[in-house]
Amino acid sequence: MSQADTVVKSPGTVRPLWTLGLFRSELLVTLRRWRTLALLGVLAAVPVLVGIAVKIETGDGSSAGPRGGEGPAFISQVTNNGLFLVFTALAATLPFFLPMAVGVIAGDAVAGEAGAGTLRYLLVAPAGRTRLLLAKYTTTMAFCVIATLVVAVSALLVGALLFPLGDLTTISGTRISFAEGLVRALLIALVVAASLIGVAALGLFVSTLTNSGIAAMATTVGLLITVQILDQFPQLHAIQPYLFSHYWLSFADLMREPVYWDDLVRNLGLQGLYAAVFGSAAWARFTAKDITV
Repeated sequence: MSQADTVVKSPGTVRPLWTLGLFRSELLVTLRRWRTLALLGVLAAVPVLVGIAVKIETGDGSSAGPRGGEGPAFISQVTNNGLFLVFTALAATLPFFLPMAVGVIAGDAVAGEAGAGTLRYLLVAPAGRTRLLLAKYTTTMAFCVIATLVVAVSALLVGALLFPLGDLTTISGTRISFAEGLVRALLIALVVAASLIGVAALGLFVSTLTNSGIAAMATTVGLLITVQILDQFPQLHAIQPYLFSHYWLSFADLMREPVYWDDLVRNLGLQGLYAAVFGSAAWARFTAKDITV
């Protein structure tokens, strides 16, 4: 067995050192934790609650649903087409539930290992701090995709059970087929997942600053809430375009005909900037960190 195929044994885990194996191991360890499963369960429950609430509101179908301006985006269209529940659920979970879940996973990535005393076991073997940090961040980004798809799939199933499906009307008033609507729903889910990479990088950086997983998770979620509050004050309009949450709801532009790309591109560019800045800061901190536990 070559050195690259060596495994690191730490309490309760066996993790290969080569890059792909390390990522796979980290992902499996993350997904098997009860905390992760609980977060995914909460995310899956949100579309169920929204769908039931809309169904109760409409009653026998005589009501057109919540009035305009009430509830998340697209909610008034759910009764006409269950596919809109996907867009509604993503709009409802993106401001808090999805980024909070990602913040918990990212905040615990390094600090949780340090607090449990397993980080030094991973660093004894020649995996390298850079590879380990890259595996942690890649795992967090994979969780972004998984969490978003959990919301989308749950919403699609609930929408199909409670409401009719078929061709749908875009924000621009044009009609598209159900198949094209599914494609756009998938694109929207991927854009929402990509919108979370800035939070993931920020959480990973915070995770390298402490040996307490709880402190790192709390700090990341606290920063998330603070940024969301700052994005609501008109007096701060000058800095708001630089906040990672500012363009999150731009995914709605994928439901226009033609698609409006300006804010979507700004959002993805901003997330890439946050990933570069805080990812680099996390790398600089982690590679120089004195691991004593």
